[in-house]
Amino acid sequence: MSDFPYSRLRRFPDVEAENLQAWDATDELLVAEALRADAPGARIAVIGDEYGAITLALAAAGLRGIRVHQDLATGRRALANNARALLSADAVSGTGRVEGGHADGVADLPREDTAFTSHELGPELLSGARLVLLQLPKALAELEEIADAIARWAAPDVVVIAGGRVKHMTLGQNEVLGRFFENVQAQRAQRKSRLVIAAGPRPVAGTPPFPVVETHEGLTLVAHGGAFAGARLDIGTRVLLDALALGRSQLLQNGVEKAETARNGGFAEDSGGVSARTVVDLGCGTGALAVSYALAHPEVQVLATDRSAAAVASARETVRANGVEDRVTVTHDDAGSEIAAASVDIVLLNPPFHLGASVHTGAATRLFEASARILRPGGELWTVFNSSLAYRGELTRLIGETEQILRTPKFTVTRSIRRS
Repeated sequence: MSDFPYSRLRRFPDVEAENLQAWDATDELLVAEALRADAPGARIAVIGDEYGAITLALAAAGLRGIRVHQDLATGRRALANNARALLSADAVSGTGRVEGGHADGVADLPREDTAFTSHELGPELLSGARLVLLQLPKALAELEEIADAIARWAAPDVVVIAGGRVKHMTLGQNEVLGRFFENVQAQRAQRKSRLVIAAGPRPVAGTPPFPVVETHEGLTLVAHGGAFAGARLDIGTRVLLDALALGRSQLLQNGVEKAETARNGGFAEDSGGVSARTVVDLGCGTGALAVSYALAHPEVQVLATDRSAAAVASARETVRANGVEDRVTVTHDDAGSEIAAASVDIVLLNPPFHLGASVHTGAATRLFEASARILRPGGELWTVFNSSLAYRGELTRLIGETEQILRTPKFTVTRSIRRS
């Protein structure tokens, strides 16, 4: 077992709390198996390393050229922060993201003078990889996209060592792996974690199974495997769209706006009658809110941002599918950190209430705080949340005066006005 100082790892800039840590026993088991496999670092790909525990433990053991894919922007930043804190300057020098690809779909092997390089899920990450270490994702669709990518682009003799906490593992995960690999073998549980070994990649279809496409009342949604709700229009988003339409209707009745009400839009003016020109879909997922708003309001520029790379890739495809590339920009960011303070007229928000596998309100709070920072005085936050979470008091404290716009048996939609 590695003597790597796991206890020094931090989650920052992700939420940090006493009941949340930056590694678990699965990370340690994956590292131990990788070191026993004795594969060169340039032939190792790591997928789902939340805060760098796997990658940095291998790098500390002397491996170089490791390729890494992390979905979340917070994880990518935490990996970089932890690398600077725990690895030598020589090992960290030259690490970073590698963009671009090769026309023939084959990537060069990574440099072996740096500890790791970060990549999106694709041939640059997996070409020539003989060992893939995988923290099993919760969503089977995400696992399917990952398994297909490994079988499609990794070396023919690739071995996948996947792991997770026993309480979160399912037979469905084994079944998904079995569709892409000849041999799938679950190992004995240790310390409430379990590893699954997969080998012998099967032939894959000519085109990857993702992204998938669905159309909903004129709105086309495109989704990669890791995107929340897939290509469906999730119920919380539906309720927020209904509330936006209701808010627009109320403004029409008050004579503030003369345009026709749209079912899947929002309103174009704030409570003071000032035209909204900058709208942010914070935590955009597949881009349903951002694209719906842009379709309803051709005069508005919309920024859609999410910390999930799968969500960002999905939202960009959704934008293209609906023909609003000139009015919607999609970025991969953490809680709007790259958006200037007091620069936004309206924020649309359907916040998560999970951090990984843990139910935790900290994720929503970070997005409320981000909204407070980026909204101009008088700007509006429209948010939907599970009614049992009772966020209204927190929204009033962080943003300003908050009113309930719509309530269903399960969801509540509020509008908060940014105080001066």
